[in-house]
Amino acid sequence: MQPLITNDAIILGIFLVLLTLIFKTSQSEHPFWKRAYTFIPSLLLCYIFPAAMNSLGIISGEQSSLYKVSTNYLLPAALVLLTSTADLRAIIRLGPKALITFMSGTVGIIIGAPIAFFLVMWLIPGFREQAIANEYWKGLVTISGSWIGGSSSQLALKEIYGCNEALFAVILVVDAVVSTTWTACLIYGAAYRDKIDGWLKADTSSIEEVKQRILAYKVEPDRPANLLDLSTILALGFGGGALAHALAYVISSTLQPYKASLTTYGLDPFTSNFLWVVILSTSLGIGLSFTRLRKLEKLGTTDLATLFVYFLIMTIGMRLDLSNLGGNMGLFLVAVIWMLIHITVMLITARIIRAPYFFVAVGSQANIGGVSTAPAVASIFHPALAPVGVLLAVLSHVLGTYGGLLTAWLMRLVE
Repeated sequence: MQPLITNDAIILGIFLVLLTLIFKTSQSEHPFWKRAYTFIPSLLLCYIFPAAMNSLGIISGEQSSLYKVSTNYLLPAALVLLTSTADLRAIIRLGPKALITFMSGTVGIIIGAPIAFFLVMWLIPGFREQAIANEYWKGLVTISGSWIGGSSSQLALKEIYGCNEALFAVILVVDAVVSTTWTACLIYGAAYRDKIDGWLKADTSSIEEVKQRILAYKVEPDRPANLLDLSTILALGFGGGALAHALAYVISSTLQPYKASLTTYGLDPFTSNFLWVVILSTSLGIGLSFTRLRKLEKLGTTDLATLFVYFLIMTIGMRLDLSNLGGNMGLFLVAVIWMLIHITVMLITARIIRAPYFFVAVGSQANIGGVSTAPAVASIFHPALAPVGVLLAVLSHVLGTYGGLLTAWLMRLVE
C-alpha cells in the first residue's frame, strides 16, 4: 500500500516540527504538561508519533531513507559529541563514595540481565522456547544500553545486534514503564532520606563536601555560539564519525576471516562494521574530552548531539507498526527482576561504604534515566547538587556501549 507521504523532505520537516513541539511542551511549567510528562516520557512520544503515522499509512518507514541516513551519519556524530563533553577529572573529584555507588548500579545492570533472564526462563513454562525462537536477548540488550548509557547506546546496540522492529516496539514499552516507575520511587524516597540514611548508616557529611566542590567549579556563563563555533562542532561530530567509519571498515574487514572462530566465543559481533563505528566514535569522543575541545560543551555541543539522537529515535519510530504491538508478561517480569537486582546491588554497596541515599538515588538515575532526569532527582535534595546528576549521567554515556556489549555476551551464555 502506497503511503500518503513519500517525500523524505516533507517527512523531515514534519519530524522537526514534532520535535520542537515535544521539547516546548516538555519544558512547560503548565500543570497539564507537567502532569502529562510525569506519566509519558518525552522520549516515548518520539517513538509513538512516527509509529502512529506509519501504522495509519501516512508515511512508510520501509520506503524512507531517513533511518539509514540517521544511523550512518547522525548516530556516530552524536556519540563523538556526547562523550567529548565528559569532564572525567571533575567526575573523579566527586569522591569515591559517589563513584563506587554509581558503578555498583552499572554492575547491577550488567549482571542483572542474565540473572533475570535465566530466572524467568526457569519460572515460566514455555518462556525459554519463546525467548529463543524470538531472540528476546537482542531486545533486552537494548534495555541495558538504555539503562547504562541512554538512548544513543540503546539505538547503537539495536543496530549492532539486529533487534527486529516488532520486538523493539514491545521493549520500548517495557523500558518506559519499569524505568519511569523506578524514577517515581526514587523521588518518593527523597522525602524519607533521613530514615533511609539511618538504615544505611550513612555519613551525610560527604554530600556537603560534594556540594561545595561543585559550586567551586562554576565558571563563566555560556555565550551564544557564532558561525565558527557551529562549524567546529559539526566538524568535530561528523569528522569524528568519518574517521570512525574509515577505521571500522579496516578493522571489520581484517576480522571477517575469523568470524567462525569468534562465533564460538560469542564474539562474532566484532566482525560487524557498525559495531566498530560505534566503539571508535565513543572512544574518539572520550579521547577528545581530555583536550580543549571539551569546552565546546558551553556552546551547545550536547544540545546538538541530543537533537541528533532524538531525530534518530523518530526515524526508528516510523518503522514500528503499532497494530502489531502486543504485551509480553515474560519480558516485563525480566525487566522488573532486573531492576530489583540493580537496586539491591546499589543498596548493599551503599550500606557497606556508608554512602548516603543521595548517591544511591542520583547514581541509579544517572544509569537508568540519564541526563534528562538525573539532575532533576539531584536537585530535589538541593538545587546546587544538580551538576552531580549531570556529571554521573555523562559518565553513563561513556560506559553505555561497552556495558551493553558485556551484557549481550553474558546473556548469550544464558540463552
